[in-house]
Amino acid sequence: MGFTLEGPVMEGAFVRLEPLGHHHAAGLAEAAEENRDSYRFTWVPERESVGAYIDTQQGRAADGLLAPYAQVDVATGRVVGATSFWDPRPWPSGEGLCAVEIGFTWLAASAQGTGVNTEAKYLLFRHAFESWKVARVDLKTDARNAHSRAAIESVGASFEGVLRNSAGSWVPGEDGRLRDTAVFSIVAEEWPERRAALEERLAGIRQRRAATGAV
Repeated sequence: MGFTLEGPVMEGAFVRLEPLGHHHAAGLAEAAEENRDSYRFTWVPERESVGAYIDTQQGRAADGLLAPYAQVDVATGRVVGATSFWDPRPWPSGEGLCAVEIGFTWLAASAQGTGVNTEAKYLLFRHAFESWKVARVDLKTDARNAHSRAAIESVGASFEGVLRNSAGSWVPGEDGRLRDTAVFSIVAEEWPERRAALEERLAGIRQRRAATGAV
């Protein structure tokens, strides 16, 4: 029996990850139109294309390639971005999941630097390693995207190298061009230590937010 890539609802103190649907469209459209300069090398749909974006992600999900999520701010109920499990790779036996990537991630400018990304990655990592029992989780970004690379390293992923001319560029105006891709990962043997570090970091964010009265 094979593996079906389906992710459950996951919730922390800051973010709730909900399987992406058209009921998220209005919130995603609002989030996508916040300061678009903050997205840098990350492709984010524009307001008028959010419906098609959801259709595309759901099509990938139907093909077993993707488990897409809306990122929802717990305090406000506001949709603040999206993320996904994708590129599932089975064990050689064909039973269960050996590896998966976390990608298609973006956050509204107002949600960046708030702890949402850290907690979302923690929830995704925890599910992948502890429920699916994967051997590794990948994260990739445009090699030029220093902001994204720093964010990935900040959640405990190790830099593995750069794949040159590895994929099509997502940057507006670079249609048809190839990008270099920076590759990061966490492997199962590292997860207990990475989990503890993320939990400590999240506890610190909660304390700082409580001290300032932030929601």
